[in-house]
Amino acid sequence: MSGDDVIDLSTHLDARPSSIQEVLELDLLAEAEQVLHDKSTPRLARPPLAAPILKPGGILGIGLNYRDHALESGMPIPSEPIVFVKCVSALAGPDEAIHLPSTSSEVDYEAELVVVIGRRARHVPMSEAMDYVAGYTIGNDVSARDWQLKKPGGQWTLGKSFETFAPIGPWLVTKDEIPNPQSLAISLRLNGETMQQSNTNQLIFSVESVVSYLSAIFPLNPGDLIFTGTPPGVGFARRPPVYLQDGDLCEVEIEGIGVLRNSCVLEL
Repeated sequence: MSGDDVIDLSTHLDARPSSIQEVLELDLLAEAEQVLHDKSTPRLARPPLAAPILKPGGILGIGLNYRDHALESGMPIPSEPIVFVKCVSALAGPDEAIHLPSTSSEVDYEAELVVVIGRRARHVPMSEAMDYVAGYTIGNDVSARDWQLKKPGGQWTLGKSFETFAPIGPWLVTKDEIPNPQSLAISLRLNGETMQQSNTNQLIFSVESVVSYLSAIFPLNPGDLIFTGTPPGVGFARRPPVYLQDGDLCEVEIEGIGVLRNSCVLEL
């Protein structure tokens, strides 16, 4: 298989799934893999890509989950995961524009490895947590810092939930292709300049521990997304700060997954 192979699974699986999320919900990954590796299955021209998961039940995020990012933020290393949510309406796909709201002047970028849940997970021990992971994609946890940090009481959910503030893609890479998600180079380029560069070996809380921790609080369902945290180099920590501007291009690259590209457009 090459990265350019495109197959319409909806016409080659008996259940006729209409999305990748439905493939996960119906537990069809193994069957889909057989179809993908069947050389007689017709290949298609690559269509424009949408977000690999279109209707997640939830988008969860882990804050300050890189040791080097916690240090640059002047924050202590967390003893437990810091959890926030992003509204599902913030979801965007690869090559889709990030809308910069007129109500914020401090919109920031955050390169992140995103975990895609493959099976319903409830009270899962850490030793079994990877059994509930379908795979990984790339995310940009776009954040309006003036809303997140300067509003009364702090408004993490609001600051991270403006429309298009959760771009993901360009595709879902199944976990068998990435045997160790805690050993991946991760970077973000802004207009071609590298702003973030680290490795997921800096994660404080591993994929297994995060899935186990969250599943003890509420069920995780197929297609749910977990943004696992961002490395150092974010805009608000720079001196002077660097915030996203109209016409900017963000490129998030993660080893073994690819590049997520999104331009920025000022919302009038």
